[in-house]
Amino acid sequence: MSGTDLPEVLDAASLTEHEDCDVVVVGFGIAGGCAALEAARSGARVVLLERSAVHGGTSAMSGGAFYLGGGTPVQEATGHPDSVEAMVDYLTAVSREPDAAKIRAYCEESVEHFTWLEALGFSFERSFHDKKAVIQPGTEGLMYTGNEKVHPFVDQAAPAPRGHKVPVAGDTEGTRLVMDLLRDRLADEGVDVRYETGANALVTSGSNGEGAGDVVGVRWRRFTETGLIRTRSVVLAAGGFVMNKDMVAKFTPNLAEKPFVLGTTYDDGLGIRLGESVGAATAFMEEAFITAPFYPPSRLVTGIVVNKEGRRFVAEDSYHSRTSAFVMDQPDHAAYLIVDSAHIEHPAFPLAPFIDGWETVEEMETALGLPVGSLTATLAAYNENAARGEDPDFHKQPEWLEPQDTGPWGAFDLTLGTALYAGFTMGGLVTDVDGRVLREGGAPITGLYAAGACASNIAQDAKGYASGTQLGEGSYFGRRAGRHAAQPVPS
Repeated sequence: MSGTDLPEVLDAASLTEHEDCDVVVVGFGIAGGCAALEAARSGARVVLLERSAVHGGTSAMSGGAFYLGGGTPVQEATGHPDSVEAMVDYLTAVSREPDAAKIRAYCEESVEHFTWLEALGFSFERSFHDKKAVIQPGTEGLMYTGNEKVHPFVDQAAPAPRGHKVPVAGDTEGTRLVMDLLRDRLADEGVDVRYETGANALVTSGSNGEGAGDVVGVRWRRFTETGLIRTRSVVLAAGGFVMNKDMVAKFTPNLAEKPFVLGTTYDDGLGIRLGESVGAATAFMEEAFITAPFYPPSRLVTGIVVNKEGRRFVAEDSYHSRTSAFVMDQPDHAAYLIVDSAHIEHPAFPLAPFIDGWETVEEMETALGLPVGSLTATLAAYNENAARGEDPDFHKQPEWLEPQDTGPWGAFDLTLGTALYAGFTMGGLVTDVDGRVLREGGAPITGLYAAGACASNIAQDAKGYASGTQLGEGSYFGRRAGRHAAQPVPS
């Protein structure tokens, strides 16, 4: 179903011919797979519906990083001490509206979740990648993947690297390994996985078509065949809405045309709309992750990023999604990375294209169409402060402060529509710490859960996002949802 229309809601009276199970999970990405596995291990009879012909969803397209901390074996083995409180402080600081219960649970159980993930059948490499990168280029098990060392967060929480990558080289192969292991573990537990089969309506008790009752089932469709399942609980884990042009236009218009969207055909918001059809609340629907990293090479971080007015607007050592989110706030979504000849390096796969080089700053200023004297003044002030190891304007960390005063100078274009931005949606259904979907006002919808990209958890804002958060929270809160959904409904 496309557009913004909500699916119909069926009354329990329609369940005249139906199957029965304890838990139905909708979507076989990281969240749905973990939910189904934990529900089955809790003794539930589980049916997992996946619209695609294969498992993995958008999770299988990710870089294989899980945001974990609090003293994991990889952190300890590589000499990077961390604590639950430091992780809590950091996630609280970067969250627009921090959910204390979710953040606390995620951090306190992060080491246990690390162990659970490895028990699927792999081990994170006990090694550390010490450079700025989008994802570890090799098999290194740990890297800084957020803004832990960036102002103002470095002053609010003791920094530690928490991006744990599955030990497979490449951009997506690590997550595919995890998804394959999940598939195998689900088979071990006897979970009924049905491919090319999607849920297209929820069944409620006493709804009278208005979605006011408890969720007691789903209607599924496979090609021209349809059927009904009566169930104790439904877990929605069907992804975001980046492939739904109408929802994107309504909520996240910056994703509408220019960025390369990160998603599959089935990231059409159906899971969110299924929840809304029975009265679920949503949150952060206007938030989108949009990024075009200008590093690696790390050396480029020593340069300065300016807008079309020739002014800096962000600390250049920010994690790439934070920098890009600030670019979206600039006039015409335009920005340029300026680097001198002593520091310039050219990325192997440039997402922000190189524009040109100029013998003088004045020539560069004119060629970029910046106000006369603007870039000259900005660069002079930056260089003077950097020579003293200071950045009073944006508090860029000393390790990245180096004067850009050796001509000629080059510029990379970070402008939306020119740089190759990629993005996905961040909003979804409001849930509690156990994945129960909530109505406006906070009351849970009995029998309905959500996890992953169709739920709103701790990944709320691209300016505070850390790579690995979606796989981390999707798998963790998917597990919690699956366990809770498997519990018998109180009589």
